[in-house]
Amino acid sequence: MTANITARERQENWEIESLASWASKAALSRGRKRPEEPDNIRTAYQRDRDRIIHSKAFRRLKHKTQVFIDPEEDHFRTRLTHTLEVAQISRTIARALRLNEDLTEAIALAHDLGHPPFGHAGEEALNMAYKEFVPEASFVHYEQSLRVVDYLEHLTDDEKDTQPGLNLTWEVLDGIAYHSKGSADLNENEVVASTYEGQVMRLADRVAYINHDIDDAVRAGIITYSDLPKKEIAKLGRSHSQRIGFMVSDIVAASEGRAEIVMSDEGQEALDNLKDFMFERVYWNAARGNEDLRKSQHVILSLFRLYMEQPDLMAIGVSTDSSMEERAQSVCDFVAGMTDRYAISKFEKHFVPQGMRGGQQWL
Repeated sequence: MTANITARERQENWEIESLASWASKAALSRGRKRPEEPDNIRTAYQRDRDRIIHSKAFRRLKHKTQVFIDPEEDHFRTRLTHTLEVAQISRTIARALRLNEDLTEAIALAHDLGHPPFGHAGEEALNMAYKEFVPEASFVHYEQSLRVVDYLEHLTDDEKDTQPGLNLTWEVLDGIAYHSKGSADLNENEVVASTYEGQVMRLADRVAYINHDIDDAVRAGIITYSDLPKKEIAKLGRSHSQRIGFMVSDIVAASEGRAEIVMSDEGQEALDNLKDFMFERVYWNAARGNEDLRKSQHVILSLFRLYMEQPDLMAIGVSTDSSMEERAQSVCDFVAGMTDRYAISKFEKHFVPQGMRGGQQWL
């Protein structure tokens, strides 16, 4: 008769017995920076997922731009809905390949926590503002995501027992650090996560954003379905579900039985070509021609410069005696953590005459 074991131990045993040999097992995690007693119910990766979901940074994603700023129509994606779509696609692939779903989901839920307001236009503006004061510095959203979970968030709201960071496992942090490819093709300058779960999330991120951004761009009237590259659409499918289904099936088939997460040459070429189309027709084109994007960058730059001059306006305890580097880092953290509407409200408070506030006449 076997001794009584906890729910966590039962799950850990199942992972060791049932997952692929190269899958990450919670019981074999490289651990946390600060050692903790294990939970009786949840594995280490399940605890990470829960900590991320309950964080303030995660809640703020619902009011951060994915591509289109403050759309009146309710069906456009936000940074939060993007994150949830990535998590769903990641879990589907991980389950099919007998990888660790909990780890994959935790990485997916945390991968964009460091994104600033106003999407990639905001990221570009924040990087420019940061460099004005610290030329050697840079702002990159995935590095900021690591800073959020390692330092800016806290495990408890009890001020007497607060420790910096969520103290996540090494495997989740590694997946966050290597999730982004930007505009590069999938096999270009390949630097990938150390775990196969992290590699799954990286591919799922691109599968998710390319497809849902097509959907939103059509809804916004920037492109029509007839504008999409005919060769790629003939291969991947015309509808949102068809394209995702093809890409997920391609990843699973190409990776099955292999200790690497890849697409077929055919699938990767089609996805890369569709990505190039989106950057040219939607992302870069929208950024050049969209007046709201230009104005959103003005908001970021103005707030950053203001807080560098008057750090007390942030009410986060930044001293005017702090070094330029320390102050700029604090301002960067503060602005990056803003939602779109909070940034706009702060801009109105500091730069718009009182009688004009509320109507956003500056837009």
